[in-house]
Amino acid sequence: MKLFYAPGACSLSPHIVACEAGIDLELCKVDLKAKETETGGDYTQVNPKGYVPALQLEGGEVLTEGPAIVQFLAEQKPEKKLAPEYGSLDHYRVLEWLNYISTEVHKSFVPLFWDGSDDEKSAAKEKVGKAFQFVEDRLGGDYLLGDNFCIADAYLFTVYNWCDKVGVDTDSWPKLKAFAERMSQRDGVQKAMKAEGLI
Repeated sequence: MKLFYAPGACSLSPHIVACEAGIDLELCKVDLKAKETETGGDYTQVNPKGYVPALQLEGGEVLTEGPAIVQFLAEQKPEKKLAPEYGSLDHYRVLEWLNYISTEVHKSFVPLFWDGSDDEKSAAKEKVGKAFQFVEDRLGGDYLLGDNFCIADAYLFTVYNWCDKVGVDTDSWPKLKAFAERMSQRDGVQKAMKAEGLI
């Protein structure tokens, strides 16, 4: 399988999940502004949406959207227990977190990355702050579901790491800071970040 990614972008989340699961992926870096792959190809031919991640499967089909990709990867290696058993309440809790991170946290960063006006950036920082405060208030254990790492943790870690890059103050979120530090020590996280040139 081939993962189309941009270093540190939301594609880091499925990259982490693959490393945690022990799935070797072929990597193809994408220039998101030029919509071009590192081999010079037109990325919109891979993913017409023009953004990462995209996962090209062995048969040539392409799966897009990070929350779908991380679930797919986790189900390739069920013995790793990166996602709770289908039908369990925790399974739906993971879906709940993936949806929240996608719609309320991830999307709130858009004006901060794509040349928003000063007013848009200020509003985005406020929205990001409220979204992370919600997570901070509910983070009761080492990870989102308590003591065990799950696929939603990879996504949360990825978007939390954007805060420093765009000037979002994280000082009022001690639990999130501890979570990010814990995540950064995981072998799968280290492997993915090294492969993307982030550490």
